[in-house]
Amino acid sequence: MNCIIIDDEAAARAIVQQLCSKIPEVDVIEEFDSAIDALKFLNQHQIDVVFLDIHMPGFTGMDFVQTLKNPPKIVMTTSDTDFAIAAYEYEAIIDYLVKPITIERFEKCVHKVKNALQQKVSESSVENNSTGANEDLYINIDRRLIKLKLSELLVIEAKGDYIEVKTEKEEYRVHTTLKKIKEKLPEHLFLQIHRSYIINFTKIIDIEDNSVLIDKNVIPISRSNRPELMRRLNLL
Repeated sequence: MNCIIIDDEAAARAIVQQLCSKIPEVDVIEEFDSAIDALKFLNQHQIDVVFLDIHMPGFTGMDFVQTLKNPPKIVMTTSDTDFAIAAYEYEAIIDYLVKPITIERFEKCVHKVKNALQQKVSESSVENNSTGANEDLYINIDRRLIKLKLSELLVIEAKGDYIEVKTEKEEYRVHTTLKKIKEKLPEHLFLQIHRSYIINFTKIIDIEDNSVLIDKNVIPISRSNRPELMRRLNLL
C-alpha cells in the first residue's frame, strides 16, 4: 500500500511515518510540508492513500481534497475535531484520525483503507466485464425484439410517452422513457445533455454555443448539463 504524508509540521510527519513503519504493508513513498507540492507529485505518480493534515498555511487540507479530480484514498490527520462531519461528505476521505494517534487506532484505519481499496478493485473488475458483455441493446418494436449495436447509436430523444432512437442507419420509435433507457446505457459512451436528449458522446462532430452536431442532428445542450459535457471533452 503506497502512501504519502502531507503536514506542514516536521514532528507530525515523523509521527505518522513511525506509525506506518510498524505496519509492513504500508510503504511511505514521500513526505510533503506543502499541499501544493503534493499535488504536483500526484500528477505524475499513482498513490493508494494520502495521510493529510487539515490546517496548513496558504492551502489547507480541505482545499487539497477539493482540488483533486481522481483522488486516492485520503485519511485526515488533525488535532481539530470540528471538521470530522464535513470531511465524510467527500467520498475519497476514508478515515479521520485525531492527534495524538495511537497505534491501535492507526491499525484500524489501515484495515479500513485496505477494505476500501479492495472494493475499488472489485468494482473496477465488474465494470470492465460489464462493458465487454453489454455491447448490444434490444428494443421492442411491434412485439419484435430488434438488436441494436450500442456503438451505432447516435441520439435518443424523448417524445411524450415514447423515445426516438436514431442509429447510423435507421430510426426507431419505442414506447418507454428516457430515464429507463438511460439506465441501460454505459456511461462511458452516453451522456444526457438535455432533459429530452441522450447522445453517443463519441459521435460528436462539432460543438457550437449551446448545441452539438451528431451526424446531421443539431442537439441542444441545457445549462445544467453543459459542465459535465465540458468535463468529458479532451480539450487542447
